[in-house]
Amino acid sequence: MFKKSLLIVLSIMMVISLVACTQGEAPQTNGDVEAPATDGADGEGKMHIGIVTGTVSQGEDELRGAEAMIEKYGDADQGGMIKHVTYPDNFMQEAETTIAQIVGLADDPDMKVIVVNQAVPGTSAAFHEIRERRPDIILLANSSQEDTAMIEEAADLVVDPDNINRGYLMVLAAKKMGAKTFVHISFPRHMSIELLSLRRNIIEEACKDLGLTFVQETAPDPMSDVGIPGAQQFILEKMPAWVEKYGKDTAFFATNDAQTEPLLKKVAELGAIFVEPDLPSPIMGYPGAFGIELKEEAGDWEAILKKVEETVVEKGGAHRMGTWAYSYGYTATQALAEYGKNVVEGTMEKDNLEDVLKAFSEFTPGAEWNGSLYLDQVSGNEIKNHVMVYQDTYVFGEGYLGNTSVEVPEKYRNLK
Repeated sequence: MFKKSLLIVLSIMMVISLVACTQGEAPQTNGDVEAPATDGADGEGKMHIGIVTGTVSQGEDELRGAEAMIEKYGDADQGGMIKHVTYPDNFMQEAETTIAQIVGLADDPDMKVIVVNQAVPGTSAAFHEIRERRPDIILLANSSQEDTAMIEEAADLVVDPDNINRGYLMVLAAKKMGAKTFVHISFPRHMSIELLSLRRNIIEEACKDLGLTFVQETAPDPMSDVGIPGAQQFILEKMPAWVEKYGKDTAFFATNDAQTEPLLKKVAELGAIFVEPDLPSPIMGYPGAFGIELKEEAGDWEAILKKVEETVVEKGGAHRMGTWAYSYGYTATQALAEYGKNVVEGTMEKDNLEDVLKAFSEFTPGAEWNGSLYLDQVSGNEIKNHVMVYQDTYVFGEGYLGNTSVEVPEKYRNLK
């Protein structure tokens, strides 16, 4: 009886052992057995990606890009991958809230990547705080509004529109579009940002070299007491006088996104020239300026470009108005989230320009990108974790200008 019971017990134990093995609880061996990977590349759990953007009023394209990534990978709060938060509209006065929003993402133990687009003041401080607590998180910044050395030290990767090459290429595009004068519109806060100030200086130098007259005009800062409505109203009121003074063959450029819509409205109305927005996109200013409804086309950039182009041409803007075929802000949100995911998974590398351009190209079929590493103006060294990218200019009624294949003179990389 005892022997029979012992046999039964041994049989049961063998069955349990076999079941355990089929469920992944492998028996110990003399060698290491690699556990199967789960949602994270390291097999340690899920991968969450945090995306921080402005609100619709300050950066709609960046926010819509985050929504597109949620649609692709799911909301982290509902079992997906993407966690999206926004910083305050008045981020200059609410720096603590901005920092708290970014840092709060690191409380998630599954957070592997954080993308901030645009990297407004406070981003570097937030990244440093995250780095102390969670050195495993990949920190990515786009369109930084902070000192370049600060954000480069804090982030794993900084990406900016290539305002070095664009400073020359926008003037070249303006000349191709018939401009004789280039008007640069900005305000002191923006001109305190190194890359924006450098671009302005390059634009002025390019105008000298290419035979255009350069003009600097100052507009109110939307972050000042007048707010966004006051800053926009200023553009509406000043444009007729500016066009009368400088002539219709004048290309107007504003460094502020909120001022782009009124600028476009008046450029079209008065017959002037507009090369592209500061952060180029066919939905940056154009829908509001021309009354274009794009709900049905949302997220379909080829359809958006076609509809915007039809309206602009109909209103007389053919050959006089341009943009990038795909939104920079929208694409940057997607591309950096995808790049971060790929770095975690081991399919892309940090400090690899080609991988960054590949990530941008994935979301912009048909459009050409080019780019370079940022050249530090003090040391003269290229910064491996600071990438400058640009897309070819698309002129309505004409098509791509081919600017990504233009060799920009070396002298512009060394201007200060």
